[in-house]
Amino acid sequence: MKHYDKIYIGGEWVTPSTNNIREIVNPTTGEVIATTCQGNAIDVDRAAHAARAAFESFSKSTPVERAEIIDRIIVAYEKRTEEFSQTIAIEAGIPVSSKAQVHGPLDHMQVAKELLLSYPFERRIAETVVRREAVGVTAQISPWNWPIQTPVIKFIYALAAGCTSVVKPSDNSPLCALLLAEVMHEAEVPPGVFNLVVGKGYVVGEAMASHPDIDLISFTGSTGAGARVAETAARTIKRTSLELGGKSANIVLPSADIEKAARWNIQRCFFNTGQSCHAPSRMLVHRDQLEEALGYLADEAAKYVIGDPSDPSTTLGPAANLAQFETIQRYIQSGIDEGARLVCGGTGLPEGLTQGLFVRPTVFADVTPDMAISREEIFGPVLSVITYETVDEALEIANDSIFGLGGYVFGGNPEEDYEVCSALRAGRIAYNGFATNSLTPMGGYKQSGIGRSMGVFGLEEYLEIKSVYGFGEHASSLSSII
Repeated sequence: MKHYDKIYIGGEWVTPSTNNIREIVNPTTGEVIATTCQGNAIDVDRAAHAARAAFESFSKSTPVERAEIIDRIIVAYEKRTEEFSQTIAIEAGIPVSSKAQVHGPLDHMQVAKELLLSYPFERRIAETVVRREAVGVTAQISPWNWPIQTPVIKFIYALAAGCTSVVKPSDNSPLCALLLAEVMHEAEVPPGVFNLVVGKGYVVGEAMASHPDIDLISFTGSTGAGARVAETAARTIKRTSLELGGKSANIVLPSADIEKAARWNIQRCFFNTGQSCHAPSRMLVHRDQLEEALGYLADEAAKYVIGDPSDPSTTLGPAANLAQFETIQRYIQSGIDEGARLVCGGTGLPEGLTQGLFVRPTVFADVTPDMAISREEIFGPVLSVITYETVDEALEIANDSIFGLGGYVFGGNPEEDYEVCSALRAGRIAYNGFATNSLTPMGGYKQSGIGRSMGVFGLEEYLEIKSVYGFGEHASSLSSII
């Protein structure tokens, strides 16, 4: 069992200010696999000062110079993909067969690099030069369900913009972030541009949100925690970017291929053991097509191979931690208690398993919009199937939520179906299972968040806008930079 006794500040591995440690438990076996040190507000202050010192010169670096740094990060990261894959399996229960968790970050790095080389940081409007400049020192808090990709997306766009960063991973899955810091060190990212402080959210995260020398905070996690981050950040008028909870609806229109829609819904909803904020955890089906859909849903759910995430044949790992496992179990029981029909799954461990935080893939029918399993984010492999009579009713049910992160539509008449997609109040809508990509923005409506990540919109989250007046007559001499 390894003890990680250092945090990463100013380009060096340093000892934190406390002697506190955190045990990291393998959700498959229940065994303690590692311990990590714990930082505090003093360490956040050290990291913020290192980031501020680095910002003075790094913000003046050219896009080409920053692109070269990203190239070095890509090379260093590619050497460690297998190590990342094994690490997320033992600390977060994510199957090694899940390629998106480990290889997705490479796509985001490449997109950020290419965008950096084409983005117009200066442009002219009439006699005015409008500049986009790095916002400053940024703080980035990432969740346990995407322990590699989320911090990479946050940091790589901050770096592309010319910002410096203080990163805090989830206290439940810090090992991937510690490995990511090793990648940054090997890639020779300039000292102070990337800093990592591990520790509890209410200690380290609170210190980051309130620190006067941090200009922007980017947070991914629960809506409740995000509200706390925003409230704390407001005291120093800090820029805030939040990606929060979701309860995404998949409207299956009568013209849709019911089998395709049902099988895709299970695959997308139960991906990552359902621990995905964009999961289509509500499936809306026309009343006349319910039973047909349920047959396909149950059949697809039964295909999962549940077991050790380190085994390449496993397709569904355990819940990431005990608290989340217990939450999922409570929601499944609440669905039963409120009268929903259990199509498959249920409470307790899957058949044949006697240990680990494994959840039975669960589908409920006869769910009404007022039930807890229909309204609240479960964050597990649990699907609520709701029926409707008209498309207007389906849209009303789908939009009747405090969340608005993702939405999905399946249908057979694209022109009509586009109107349904447009009427959904959410930041990302996929039609007929079409895949998302790394170029386009991600973010939410309503209580699902503020701001956008990825692509050009993700880059602009980390940029300030400045107008410089009076340069109309000098436009020709500025043409090389505008």
